[in-house]
Amino acid sequence: MLRTFLPQLRRFRLFLFVPALLFASSVPAFASKDMDRLQVQVQALLDQVQRLQSTVDAKFGLLQHLVEQSTDSMNQMNATVSALQSKINAQSESSNGKLDSVSGQVQSLNDSLDELKTRIAKLDKQMQDIQGQLQNMQAQQAAAIVPQGGLPGQPAAGSAGAAPVPNTAPAAPQAPPLQDTYQSGLRDYNAAHYDTATSEFNDVLHYYPEDDLAGNAQFYLGEIAYKQLNYKDAIKAYNAVLESFSGSPKAPAAQLRKGSALIQLGQKEQGIHEYRALIQRHPQTPEAQQARSKLNAMGVKINVR
Repeated sequence: MLRTFLPQLRRFRLFLFVPALLFASSVPAFASKDMDRLQVQVQALLDQVQRLQSTVDAKFGLLQHLVEQSTDSMNQMNATVSALQSKINAQSESSNGKLDSVSGQVQSLNDSLDELKTRIAKLDKQMQDIQGQLQNMQAQQAAAIVPQGGLPGQPAAGSAGAAPVPNTAPAAPQAPPLQDTYQSGLRDYNAAHYDTATSEFNDVLHYYPEDDLAGNAQFYLGEIAYKQLNYKDAIKAYNAVLESFSGSPKAPAAQLRKGSALIQLGQKEQGIHEYRALIQRHPQTPEAQQARSKLNAMGVKINVR
């Protein structure tokens, strides 16, 4: 606005000055005094216009300086906001990393607890075996006291009256020990021997489908597929945990990993649905906290009723 006003002001000065000169050249000599006064008035008016122009120039310069200061302040503010946003993003990524680390530590703790339970069960089995051996020894000692011919009224062993021993059918394949098989699978999984671990976890599911460790074995089958980037098979394994072993302690982790696998396949909405379902079903678990962090990182509202 000031830029357009200054040329108009200069034209106004010229408009006053030119008529004054024309008027001065056309008046008679006897009016020279009046002319002098008019010239003085015109000069005073020109001086006022000049002062007005100087004032306007000064104010325009001040206004321009203020605009430059405001621009600099806005640039500084934008830089500060950008730095703050970068810091918030970095803190969010750091928090996600720490949460993933805590979740891994909790998972390792659960695995250690499973291994401890396995060792206790193994010791209990060894004690039962020892007790059985003691009972067998006692039975053998009692049998050694009986005469070789046997009890009265019974034929001696190997006599003609002894009944023939029937042929026995071949024994069915014996199931492998549960705890040993599961722990071997867990060790092979941690050592990244995924083919061997898969076979051992499948043995647990085949021979002991109703045991609590079967749910753990099914979960680790999903983990093996996830680590091998086979997300579709991982989702199938996690679904088996959620459907057949819903009470398993691995169920929250299975639902969390299922959501992550869906997102890896580009199915973002389905993955978000799994995160929200996990928070609703198991709100106090570390997996639910991790799901909240992932939703916040994606800028998604939780919206759990």
